[in-house]
Amino acid sequence: MKLNYYADTDSLYIDFSSKPSVQTTEISIGINLDYDTSGELVGIDIDNASKKLDLKDLILNHIPSAVHVLA
Repeated sequence: MKLNYYADTDSLYIDFSSKPSVQTTEISIGINLDYDTSGELVGIDIDNASKKLDLKDLILNHIPSAVHVLA
């Protein structure tokens, strides 16, 4: 899973899978769910993320994997 923040567009993309998205559904203004060919959720796109989310802190609890920080 990857969290990608794009400051130029103030959007956050949460990438759950490396599978390509073939369908997008807007569930709320500026919040889109991306699905693969099997209908599985592969990502979430959040527009105007800094207005909808507290981006100051990211807390990971009990995640059973390595965390890689890319700045």
